[in-house]
Amino acid sequence: MMISPESYYEEYLKGKTKEQIMTAIRGLKQEIGRLKNSMENPHGGIKTVMHPSEDTRLHWTREYLEKAKQAYGEAGGTYTLSKSEEKAADFDANMESISKITFNIGGYFGGYRNYIVELTDEFKAYTKLWEDKEPLLLCDDDSQEPFTKDTFIAALKDLHIGEWRRRYSTKRFGYMVLDGTQWELEFEYINGHKPVRFDGDNSYPYNFDKFQMLFGIDVTEEDEDE
Repeated sequence: MMISPESYYEEYLKGKTKEQIMTAIRGLKQEIGRLKNSMENPHGGIKTVMHPSEDTRLHWTREYLEKAKQAYGEAGGTYTLSKSEEKAADFDANMESISKITFNIGGYFGGYRNYIVELTDEFKAYTKLWEDKEPLLLCDDDSQEPFTKDTFIAALKDLHIGEWRRRYSTKRFGYMVLDGTQWELEFEYINGHKPVRFDGDNSYPYNFDKFQMLFGIDVTEEDEDE
């Protein structure tokens, strides 16, 4: 069982020097990276059912990290963002200015399906395969209420997409796959921010299934087909 951020503070941060807190921060960041790598590696060894799950541990480790950064400031330190943290902060700071999201996924033989969400005057979503275009009614998976621009942006924020790698490839894990599934994701903005792009070749971010669910893609059904 994971302890609360407040309990983490009391046990590991309270009364510590800024140097000791920085050591805790480094450890938490390393743990976050380790968890992501484990979740993204399709051949990471035998996957056993763990309680709490890696996803749950990742969530709470993020909470501990925020608490540690706060404690570091209280101890007189000035926390400096790493380049990857700057990239994530920039993505989050511009989320309200996203005007269009284009997500493509598929393969050479089956074609690529496009999912487009427009977030300008009104929330609009549709999908395209070849020349066929169909509207999408996207709903929040928890409430089953149709997404609005605000609720869709809020759901995106929960995915920490700004922390994703720009490119995902199986080469990272020491092997290659011919053909298979490729995907691309692009965010466009109305405030002059340059487009942000991500892509992958048979390799995916740790929370890719949750991301696909925002577009109404039934990942459970896909797993059963495989």
